[in-house]
Amino acid sequence: MLGYYSKLSTEVYGVDKPIGTSFGDVEFYLDRLAGITGRILEPATGTGRMLVPLLENNLSVDGFDSSPEMLEMCKKNCEERGLAPNLFEADMLTFSLGTEYEAIVVPAGTFLLLHEREASIKALKNFHQHLKPGGKLIMDLYLPTDNEVGNSTLRSWELEDGEVITLETTTKEIDHINQFSVSHNRYERWKSGKLLDTELERFAMRWYGVEEFRTILENHGYRDIVISADYQYGQYPESPKQSITFEAVAEK
Repeated sequence: MLGYYSKLSTEVYGVDKPIGTSFGDVEFYLDRLAGITGRILEPATGTGRMLVPLLENNLSVDGFDSSPEMLEMCKKNCEERGLAPNLFEADMLTFSLGTEYEAIVVPAGTFLLLHEREASIKALKNFHQHLKPGGKLIMDLYLPTDNEVGNSTLRSWELEDGEVITLETTTKEIDHINQFSVSHNRYERWKSGKLLDTELERFAMRWYGVEEFRTILENHGYRDIVISADYQYGQYPESPKQSITFEAVAEK
């Protein structure tokens, strides 16, 4: 199986969630980053869906991604808008920079792609190491809802050249003890009834209890933790279907 976000999956992400798409998160992050004049880092920046509006609002943001395909699309999206941020290939566990940031942001549940607990803890430590004293960490988490092994969905996207990309997602495993699920994604590109390309992806995602994750942050050097549901600042979540945003301050 290929890794996260290879050629077809990156193309689908760009079509399904183009620059300018917001789930309420872009506006929320802009509000929470208001007043920051120093540098901000977005690990796993993807296609630039969050990065671009932050840059366009005069914030100084660096970004990295472990997917070369995602990074290439991000660079293209930035160049088309006259933006030239510092973008580089890296991953959340091992990136090492000689820079301390005033904020690190990880929107859209991307942090949950680190489905092994040890890996997620290592990433949080790495974030802490790259934050200035008093720097902010802001990230979104999600909880699994109504997911069962064997469940399958099919989506499709029509492209301008008459091609169609389909995505079949099937839940293969739910590990309740270790708190992650595994889905298999099959991407296919079609034109005039002919299959042109296919891509397989093993997609594992972790989940955390709300107070569990607060405790993890507290145990790894973060304080002044604020939990927000559906991008309503300080509103504690009431439903597993809500997005959950954690904001914390790095204590050195």
